[in-house]
Amino acid sequence: MTALTPPMGWNSWDSYGTAVTEEEVMANARFMAEHLLPFGWDTVVVDIQWYEPTARAGGYNEDPPVELDAFGRQMPAVNRFPSAAGGAGFGPLATAVHDLGLRFGLHIMRGIPRLAVARDLPVKGTDTTAARVADTSSTCTWNPDNYGLDHDVPGAQAYYDAQLEQFAAWGVDLVKADDMLSPYHDREIQAYHRAIERSGRDIVLSLSPGTHLSTAHLDHLRENAEMWRVSDDLWDRWSDVLDQFGRMARWAPFQRPGAWADADMLPLGRIGIRAERGEDRDSRLTLDEQRTLMSLWMMSRSPLMYGGDLPGAGPRRSPCSRCPR
Repeated sequence: MTALTPPMGWNSWDSYGTAVTEEEVMANARFMAEHLLPFGWDTVVVDIQWYEPTARAGGYNEDPPVELDAFGRQMPAVNRFPSAAGGAGFGPLATAVHDLGLRFGLHIMRGIPRLAVARDLPVKGTDTTAARVADTSSTCTWNPDNYGLDHDVPGAQAYYDAQLEQFAAWGVDLVKADDMLSPYHDREIQAYHRAIERSGRDIVLSLSPGTHLSTAHLDHLRENAEMWRVSDDLWDRWSDVLDQFGRMARWAPFQRPGAWADADMLPLGRIGIRAERGEDRDSRLTLDEQRTLMSLWMMSRSPLMYGGDLPGAGPRRSPCSRCPR
């Protein structure tokens, strides 16, 4: 079983949105290893659009020129992740993170890249292609990258199997799979879980976002994932924090090892450096509001993923530096 305790770490989203670089990831990893690892903070997660060389602050690009391999699988943009050159993918970055005693995670969108479908690239290990396994009617309302997969078609599962095979080869320890819960894509979730099992590597599966997520899905979630969001993105607004009290009151009684309801990332410290929304700023939550947030997350046993830029906060300014596992 993975995630026996709620995962704790850092995620690039609140600070760098779609545009984080390898240098920034490693700066945060080094800070975590030096200052936070002794207290249980051990996971570094690269969030969305790591495969897009033109990613920018302030939103998503239409028809982005995403980096793909010959089988339609996303590859890190080399202009942002130079160690990925020559087809190395995230292997070198994951190794560097592991060498610090940390775990490496990444974000991925549900489904298959639209560019892979347009090019009709082959699905690894099959005689079918991306265009045949895609469900072009299944799209994300807020991100233009992917189509869903048609799991009634042979080869759809094989695409996820090949994707997770690659992630496992890179040394990925956590996958944040997005556009899974709103609406609730039960077959996509099951297929992703199956692909992780077939990869041969222990990988934590985190599902997102959790808009209006019902506890009616509890059994299915427990069977297929280790973490699942219970809300949309949470930002540095007291109203966002306040709304989590009711949500976590519903979910907290069901928390157990290997299956954690997630109240979302911690928008603390310096955030918005190149975010999808908002300007470069220190968290607008007051110190009392930040302490209240941390108290709720810990009382409800939510995963803890710090969203601020760790080097920019410094060890004394981080309100979570001494939260024990």
